[in-house]
Amino acid sequence: MDDPILIWGAGAIGGTLGAYWARAGENVVMVDIVAEHVQACRTDGLSISGPVETFTQIVPSITADELEGRFSRIVLAVKAQATEVAAHALAPHLADDGYVLSAQNGLNELTIAGIVGEERTMGAFVNFGADWHGPGDILFGNRGAVVVGEIDGSVRDRTRDMHRLLSIFEPDAVLTPDIWSYLWGKLGYGAMLFATALTPQSMTENFADPARVPAFIALGREVMAVATARGVRPTGFNGFDPQAFMAGADDADARACIAGLADFNSTTAKTHSGIWRDLAIRKRRTEVDPQIGIICDLGRAAGVPTPALDAVKQLINDIEAGRREQSAGTFQELMDRCS
Repeated sequence: MDDPILIWGAGAIGGTLGAYWARAGENVVMVDIVAEHVQACRTDGLSISGPVETFTQIVPSITADELEGRFSRIVLAVKAQATEVAAHALAPHLADDGYVLSAQNGLNELTIAGIVGEERTMGAFVNFGADWHGPGDILFGNRGAVVVGEIDGSVRDRTRDMHRLLSIFEPDAVLTPDIWSYLWGKLGYGAMLFATALTPQSMTENFADPARVPAFIALGREVMAVATARGVRPTGFNGFDPQAFMAGADDADARACIAGLADFNSTTAKTHSGIWRDLAIRKRRTEVDPQIGIICDLGRAAGVPTPALDAVKQLINDIEAGRREQSAGTFQELMDRCS
């Protein structure tokens, strides 16, 4: 295809993809709300740095008010809480036969499909580590699983084309007929990452603390219980095994999985989650409501209790509002509610 790929949101995920695609000669345009970032990317270039690779690439970039035309391929890479607003804003720029790919965390495909239609929505799972450090500056901390699939389970020419594009960035990218299984697998891991953000410690330090393991196990089990109630069998990735948290699974399997997560995160330059960064560095709201809140809502609808997930959501909301600090005491509150 010769028409541009439009990336809506040029932060950690969108910016990294855009830089790799532009470097490979793909026709790409990025849209972002931070004017200084847009100016840096299109003039001096977007700097990708870290242990994986370091390079600077000029990427055509604009703000939303500068955008004209319609596009057949739009990659949505904004924070989950901005999905609805962004989807409405990009909808007039989506070609009738085009699609929106959700390169986000959570179940944002549901929101996007409600706005642009299921037929024009494609799902993706991304687990590489990256952080936006400032205008034109992104840390690429580690490689991770990248998966793409249609939300109806089909495999089409357009799915194969997007898989080709994602393979430019991640050679081991997967094309799947069951993207929901990956998205729910990521939710199990993601719930644990939200818990690590309750403290100032790194992801590895949290996962390696034996006292905190029961809380991580409780979170994993609740997510898997809701997924099971919805008829989804989550798929594992990068050392995270959803089956270790299914009903009837042995505690030893769950503990071994969490130990594996400690090992996996010990090898990355991205020591803390993006959730922690939102709270500690950027002082802004996290994705806890659209990511964790939706699991709690779906659990209630299915009659599945989610006390640990409810607690994480409330505690993160408390930190966002300044009612609590990121501390061992806040994590202890989670453990108390899980016991």
